[in-house]
Amino acid sequence: MTDDEPVDLDEKTLRKRRGKERKGRPVGRYLMAVHVQPAATQIAVLEGRSLIEHYVSRPTDGVSQIHGNIYLGKVQNVLPGMEAAFVDIGTPKNAVLYRGDTRHDPDDLEDKGADLRIEQILRPRQTILCQVTKNPIGAKGARLTQEVSLPGRFVVLVPNSTTYGISKRLPDNERKRLRNVLDKVRPAGHGLIVRTAAEGISAEELERDVQRLATQWSQIEELAARSQAPALLYQEPDMAVRVIREEFNQDYRQVVIDDDHLYEEVRDYVRSISPALVERVERYDPEVHGGLPIFETHHVHEQLHKALDRKVWLPSGGSLIIERTEALTVIDVNTGKNVGKSSLEETVFRNNLEAADEVARQLRLRDIGGIIVIDFIDMEIKANRDAVIAAFRKALSRDKTRTQVFDISELGLVEMTRKRIGEGLMESLSGPCPTCEGRGMIFDKDLIGE
Repeated sequence: MTDDEPVDLDEKTLRKRRGKERKGRPVGRYLMAVHVQPAATQIAVLEGRSLIEHYVSRPTDGVSQIHGNIYLGKVQNVLPGMEAAFVDIGTPKNAVLYRGDTRHDPDDLEDKGADLRIEQILRPRQTILCQVTKNPIGAKGARLTQEVSLPGRFVVLVPNSTTYGISKRLPDNERKRLRNVLDKVRPAGHGLIVRTAAEGISAEELERDVQRLATQWSQIEELAARSQAPALLYQEPDMAVRVIREEFNQDYRQVVIDDDHLYEEVRDYVRSISPALVERVERYDPEVHGGLPIFETHHVHEQLHKALDRKVWLPSGGSLIIERTEALTVIDVNTGKNVGKSSLEETVFRNNLEAADEVARQLRLRDIGGIIVIDFIDMEIKANRDAVIAAFRKALSRDKTRTQVFDISELGLVEMTRKRIGEGLMESLSGPCPTCEGRGMIFDKDLIGE
């Protein structure tokens, strides 16, 4: 059996994994629409008819979209005061490696001890194996780690590590079953993390995923041994394949693609990892939909335009104002046209509950990262404040990007962080204005001189 051959499953298992159907059509909460153009490939994820995630992949993304890539890098300089090193990985800007993301073998170092400084671990012109954990954004280079990991469909392999874990999202009985399987298939000297997608899979499928990743790591090590830094050792697959690897399951009723080549590539990939779901991958035919392009049929463009606005309307008439700056993002909640029916406190509470749900959706859709401050409307009753923050945390739980949320402050503000991985929706669909250079204003040259 080769890596590309699917594991044979009996008809009962296949039927169970195909998920729910209605009148012969798959039923699911989500739909993925993939639109391929010469300049870029766009991927839209819809929940019902509502756009919740959007990705852009360009042919030049070997420079800007490198999250997950593994490199043989060369240390350029070490900055003790920053506890960081700048590393040449072959991209226009040097990447940065912080002390907390380094890994070292004590036998290779002159200095011993657990609390070593970065200049004791790394030196200029040293060659290191590293992986990108954050894409370069603006003037900042990519962020690196020496804790390399290889994601598969069901597990993540952590080479040369003792890491061992199972997704906390899985039920206890399933975690126990998978732990027994994991003890048998875990490769010597490597760590493993079992993903949520492993729920219900057989020991044979899990073992096959582990073996594929172990083979992949061996190939990376061999390439590193014969390469000269800086060099790319492993590149993450096409964005569409990547999103499907991370996301695609029974909850998706369809993946529709408007390009023959990508359709065949994705279909072959799904056939190899989840044969029961391969029929949910479809080639989009504009003729069936009255000649409309794929994004018009699913109203994606219309929702993208709204996602680029500063103002977002809430169902009851309230609104959000979203302002992004270099340092942080500020979201202001307003009642707007929402005048309520009973009391001011009740009106404000209901408005804030709506806002909590919509803010979580907008953060995910716009892929806003870094520090975020939300100015909810002031509430007098503590129970209402607690209910709003609980609703907000629940809404954020559907977001796979890591977030940290603090309670409402004395000023009525909610401070939070959301891990920044990419450039965000606004940046991926735009460029700086050549007239104002991105400042959003034009200066009077007669008053300030040329």
